[in-house]
Amino acid sequence: MKKTLALLVLFFTFSCQYFDRKVPSEDVLLKEQLKEINWSEIDEYPTVVDCEKITDETQRKQCFFEFLTQTIQQKLDIDTLVNLLPKLDTIEVKVTVFPNSLVTFEPQFPKDSVAYDTIKIDSILRSRLIDFPKIKPAIKRGIPVKTQFILPVILKIE
Repeated sequence: MKKTLALLVLFFTFSCQYFDRKVPSEDVLLKEQLKEINWSEIDEYPTVVDCEKITDETQRKQCFFEFLTQTIQQKLDIDTLVNLLPKLDTIEVKVTVFPNSLVTFEPQFPKDSVAYDTIKIDSILRSRLIDFPKIKPAIKRGIPVKTQFILPVILKIE
């Protein structure tokens, strides 16, 4: 009995060392978490009311971009831009969705865009897209974040 008791005490003495682990500090844990986060990807893409009911992430993303493209094309007076850009059939628009749901549009021109009246095109684009439908911002780890992407807008529909 004394041997069993001695072995039991000895066992508990050595086993307590396994429970005596150091707890990492908050700074160390924070640094580890920050290293694990992929800052170039978002958890949820921006969305609009029409696309929220879709559960598949890929289809929801596609729905959002199709809605955005169609709405921009409908709001732009195609004839005016076609007259200003007779050689172009597509213009690229940089869309920025801010965390507060504010959306901005900025036309992207080639480096040698002296052939285009970039100020006039930018003005038309901004004036036509003022009352754009509300867009819910992208989500990263439960927090709304700013996203930017370049969207091709077709000017000449044949």
